[in-house]
Amino acid sequence: MTISELVVATVLSISPVSEANASDNVWLNQQIECMAQNVYHEARSQGTAGRLAVMAVTSNRVQDHRYPNTVCEVVKQGPHRPSWKGTGELIPVRHRCQFSWYCDGKSDKVHDLKTYNEIRDLSALVVRGDINVIDITEGATHYHADYVSPDWAKTKTKTIEIEDHIFYRWEK
Repeated sequence: MTISELVVATVLSISPVSEANASDNVWLNQQIECMAQNVYHEARSQGTAGRLAVMAVTSNRVQDHRYPNTVCEVVKQGPHRPSWKGTGELIPVRHRCQFSWYCDGKSDKVHDLKTYNEIRDLSALVVRGDINVIDITEGATHYHADYVSPDWAKTKTKTIEIEDHIFYRWEK
């Protein structure tokens, strides 16, 4: 593989947006919002590299047949159950989802609006495909904080460490 093929192969991309979805701004805005929420809760205290790395993992999962094929489905993947409030709303089962912030039982309220807006703007550029970003995680589909050692890490290929996250690729 040549250097240019490698660069092209590792550019972040969200699953190709169909004609119907491309014209649906509501759907696209939901995908942007899901990406922004994920990056905010997983990497808001990190620099651009850490934030882009979380976007890369989310995008790589969208592209991987073993995961759902939209950003929102990837971010919210995991078992859900009916809310105890009886509203018919489904809520994630605690500590059983792919991204810990989504099902840790804590509030997902954004407290740092300035940081969130920066992340949302970057998410919009990436999700809409307005910019091409090199996947600095080398195809990672998993990561964890450097202060934990999950069992699944032994079954994946370590690719890179960025700030306080360690990234892994799930070989095909």
